[in-house]
Amino acid sequence: MRRILILFSGLCLLFSCKSQYEMLLNSNDVDEKYEAAFAYYNDRKFSKAAALFESLSVLTTGTEKDDTVQYYWGLSNYRFRDYYTAETNFDHFLEYFPRSPFSPEARFLRLDCLYRSTLRYELDQNPTYKAMNAISEYMQEYPNSVHMDACRQMMEDLEERLDTKAYEAARLYYKMEDYIASRVAFRNVLKDDSENMYREDILYYIAMSSYKYAQLSVHQKQKERYMTFVDDYLNFKGEYPDSEYSRELDILYRRAQRELGRYVGEESREVSRDLKKELEKTEKISKKRKN
Repeated sequence: MRRILILFSGLCLLFSCKSQYEMLLNSNDVDEKYEAAFAYYNDRKFSKAAALFESLSVLTTGTEKDDTVQYYWGLSNYRFRDYYTAETNFDHFLEYFPRSPFSPEARFLRLDCLYRSTLRYELDQNPTYKAMNAISEYMQEYPNSVHMDACRQMMEDLEERLDTKAYEAARLYYKMEDYIASRVAFRNVLKDDSENMYREDILYYIAMSSYKYAQLSVHQKQKERYMTFVDDYLNFKGEYPDSEYSRELDILYRRAQRELGRYVGEESREVSRDLKKELEKTEKISKKRKN
């Protein structure tokens, strides 16, 4: 019986608190609602605070409290991790209160919402471009901001995401063994962004694509296509002479030279035997590294 009474008392208290909050939410008493909204915010009850600030925004339009209410409405949603709604709040705030003392911070929080709303590299990257534009504009407008380090880190992460998407999209052709499309796709990646973080890997796959395409070609076309591989190989070696890919490509280069007739007679047979042994070793290492 005692447990039932305790449970009943608890339920009464719960419904009492709920009705008190709902009454406050529906109230037109600006001062009371304003004070309560900040009390909920300071108590980290951000969802309730956001609802109260939203309700207040209608009552304080055109008053001296207007920008404060609008800003904390967005900030409450931000703290509640509702970044989509918060970004909308801050965007609205900046449109109507560009000279508010809250504007610089609202500007940063808006771009932070955009950053947090971006998607992993496999998905649509339009949100990434939108976030990068907002971050770039902020860094130009507030070069001495305390948030500059955070902005740089966000830009670096987003740039890496775009680099990864472009690289993996091109590598898909290589995995499908479409070596013509693979070479073209990798070259286009560097054409669009010569400083792609995967530049070394991309140059490696360009060379590998041209070698495998030559290897699979009809005899009449092989010489021309092995020459393309030689060019790609020399480009790679010129930039990354000490790369972990060098050993594998060096072996393929020597094999291509043999196919081009640059080793003859007994030398050709010796090179062929050496290449076969070395290539078996490097292919095992290469498969582990690429998987």
